[in-house]
Amino acid sequence: MTNTAKAEIKKTITLRSKITAHAASLSARLQEHQSNIFPPHARKGIRSFTPSEAAKLLGVAEGYLRTAAVGLEKKSAKEGEHEFSPALAGGRRMYSVHDIAAMRAHLDKPARSTGRYVPHRREGEELQVLSIMNFKGGSGKTTTAAHLAQYLALRGYRVLAVDLDPQASLSALFGNQPEFDVGPNETIYGAIRYDDERRPIQEIIRGTYIPDLHIIPGNLELMEFEHDTPKALLQRKPDDVLFFARLQAAIQEIRDDYDVVVIDCPPQLGFLTLSALTAATSVLITIHPQMLDVMSMNQFLAMTSALLGEIADAGAEDSNNWMRYLITRFEPTDGPQNQMVAFLRSMFGEDVLVNPMLKSTAVSDAGITNQTLFEVERSQFTRTTYDRALESMNNVNAEIEGLIKATWGRS
Repeated sequence: MTNTAKAEIKKTITLRSKITAHAASLSARLQEHQSNIFPPHARKGIRSFTPSEAAKLLGVAEGYLRTAAVGLEKKSAKEGEHEFSPALAGGRRMYSVHDIAAMRAHLDKPARSTGRYVPHRREGEELQVLSIMNFKGGSGKTTTAAHLAQYLALRGYRVLAVDLDPQASLSALFGNQPEFDVGPNETIYGAIRYDDERRPIQEIIRGTYIPDLHIIPGNLELMEFEHDTPKALLQRKPDDVLFFARLQAAIQEIRDDYDVVVIDCPPQLGFLTLSALTAATSVLITIHPQMLDVMSMNQFLAMTSALLGEIADAGAEDSNNWMRYLITRFEPTDGPQNQMVAFLRSMFGEDVLVNPMLKSTAVSDAGITNQTLFEVERSQFTRTTYDRALESMNNVNAEIEGLIKATWGRS
């Protein structure tokens, strides 16, 4: 063996051992960091909401909320129930997510109000599957998915979040550390795999700390689907479900249990992403308004178009209701970004959401502790910084909620 060949082998071994050591070290430090944020046996939770925030989530005036809260509190005490017990802070009630859910059910009981406060799907309204994607990392895809899923659940919808990204950032935001809390066959891969170990999707759905918000977590196991699919295509039997329809078929098993499914796609155009596109009734593409990001999105759109044509020829359905671009990490005072946004709006018109997601230290700082704006305490930030970030996030999510309702034919 030549010296050059020996050097190449040594280089390969050295690189592999270094990567292995770094992965183990980083994993240990992340686990330590997670333990510091959430002590052992502690469960991730969500903060309480002020009367103003609770009223907005319920869609009522704050004064009406106060009156209804007093009535429900008396009713609960009289009937010996404890499902509604807002805590007091500074002389005013603070509402937990469970208090808000109880209040929502209470407000919706009168016959004339049925469906107004509990906006579940009605007869004839289809399950909405929103796939959130981009070819380029760092576009705010996971942040968007997490906040949208939580917002819709807090608004009373039954929501399933699906982490389709092997990096599993969405799972971590919901308190499921991929390396430690998600075992073999506990991701969506378990429900779409090709062998006899495939399991019902109901078995891998997990609850969260928000009522009516469930999650299917992810981890590196999802990459197995990318590796298995080429082999499955070569060995395909006549009755096999093709790769692009497997996720859609799994979701159909639980379609009666949810109003909206939010899928966080991987930042690559592989078999998982194509599966999410096939399953989607709507697509949201996040885009950071910078030239390099827009150029990357151009490549993403071109490749997606070609691949969708291929799977359409193989029988894939196109049941898309709408596709929108969401401007993320937007800085209103940045001239070049404003020019890029104007450029995108001139080309795509109403396909670009009216409301952008503003860049904010509140979002990035909350992410350090694996929290969203709905979870982090407002007191940790300058009031104007937090309020500005939350208003931006709520405006984006309200616009998406409006698109969902329009698809159902609601005003």
